[in-house]
Amino acid sequence: MDVTAKQPITKPPHADCRAVSEILSRVGDKWTIQVVVSLMPGPQRFNGLKRNVSGISQQMLTRTLKTLERDGMVERVVHPSTPPQVEYTLTRLGHSLAETSHQLALWAAAHQGEIADNRLQYDARAS
Repeated sequence: MDVTAKQPITKPPHADCRAVSEILSRVGDKWTIQVVVSLMPGPQRFNGLKRNVSGISQQMLTRTLKTLERDGMVERVVHPSTPPQVEYTLTRLGHSLAETSHQLALWAAAHQGEIADNRLQYDARAS
């Protein structure tokens, strides 16, 4: 047996869990989902997004868009004009998140009554 042969390096399982958890935390936050869903129909300018995402501050929208751009889910396009016009559009990866979010929203809508009933029953038992 050749003891000098290199063994494949494998990542510990918890490393993958941390990476997945970090991504889920980022894409699962309130603003990310709303921005992605707002961009589903097509490109939008910053102020249009701000109007469509109820309650988001300018600072939070800027931060969310930068994070989505960094993660490759949103593309920022600057059109040469005076003043420059900037549009944001979903990438292929962003569209896949939007589709997944849409499915989750459909599930939530279909089960909201059942969940509300379960909460009432739980609260009645707990008191």
